[in-house]
Amino acid sequence: MSKRKFGVSTHLYHGQRLGRDHLMEIAAYGFEAVELFATRTHFDYHNPAAIADLQEWLADAGLELHGIHAPVSESFVGGRWGPALSLASVDRDRRAQAVGEAERALHIARRIPVGVFVMHLGVPRAQQPAPGDNNRDAARRSVEELQPIAEPLGVRLAVEVIPNDLSRVGSLVHFVEEDLDGVDAGICLDFGHAHMDGDLVDAIETVSGHLIATHVHDNRGRADEHLVPFDGTIDWPGVMTAVQKVGYDGTLLLELATHGSPKATLVRAQQARARMERLLTT
Repeated sequence: MSKRKFGVSTHLYHGQRLGRDHLMEIAAYGFEAVELFATRTHFDYHNPAAIADLQEWLADAGLELHGIHAPVSESFVGGRWGPALSLASVDRDRRAQAVGEAERALHIARRIPVGVFVMHLGVPRAQQPAPGDNNRDAARRSVEELQPIAEPLGVRLAVEVIPNDLSRVGSLVHFVEEDLDGVDAGICLDFGHAHMDGDLVDAIETVSGHLIATHVHDNRGRADEHLVPFDGTIDWPGVMTAVQKVGYDGTLLLELATHGSPKATLVRAQQARARMERLLTT
């Protein structure tokens, strides 16, 4: 049996400017892949020199760029989000801004091979979306505009399960199957978000026909804490069984917040990975 890849999102360092040492640190704990969280205060994807640096850092660390997380905000500074970027906004200018930023982040794939581009459709409930931020038709238009940019670059678009009515599990499956007819897009199942919204095992089965990416983290069912697996209330034995049952053999991408320090979080992430691997082989 081939060894499953595990990756870490640079979300772990979201409050800092991404640097070579961060990627070396991820690799030092045995992870094979990263997902870049594209927020300009974290990584300036507008800057070709920054993209060239990223390519060099990935090579130095021996890491694969598994995915890019589309921009969801203009900034993230001091633990606070700046103005939201909504691909599902009914406001023409706001949607155009979000699509434009997503396109700039996608252009990273002109230089560095990338498997998936993960997108939020709209704004999570916790961020108090404005009226018109989470519009289904606007979301469809955004995905249709980004698809012709992603496809020639060999990148698959993945819409993420997030806590809003547009992007709940059942709604997102319907969106992919009905609204995106003829568009090659899949689903990124965010384990923590699905756990907050109901039964994660059921969610895995519901999205299974469209599952192309994951965000793996834990919580206690009420807040989006981005805990290391096994630190919250997710039933990990049941979840790993479901992952195997539906035949998902892609990268398991840990999207963690810093609890303590990034290094301490990675130590626990390495231990959690070992536990998940044992569950996958039993």
